[in-house]
Amino acid sequence: MNGRFVRLGETDRSRIILHVDGHPVTALEGDTLMVAVLTTGGTLRQSEFGDGNRAGFCLMGACQDCWVWTEGGDRLRACSTLAAAGQRILTSQPEATWPNLA
Repeated sequence: MNGRFVRLGETDRSRIILHVDGHPVTALEGDTLMVAVLTTGGTLRQSEFGDGNRAGFCLMGACQDCWVWTEGGDRLRACSTLAAAGQRILTSQPEATWPNLA
């Protein structure tokens, strides 16, 4: 077992590759981002309020515990966003950038 989630069924779906924190992750079509991350590793993200690892809480999009970000800075709920081939996801919030006002 590599992660917190263990796939017991539906193993015949097509495989896709996405990148999480720059690393390739294999998922199956129809997986959420949370499933893709937690079947390959033990942590979804770090808590922004301390040094604790987070792995989601409610698993249904109600709690705010599974936020991940696109490389462009868009925030996504990992528990309800489908994984897609070629996605590039970050598990920590990207640095805010200010527009050049000069």
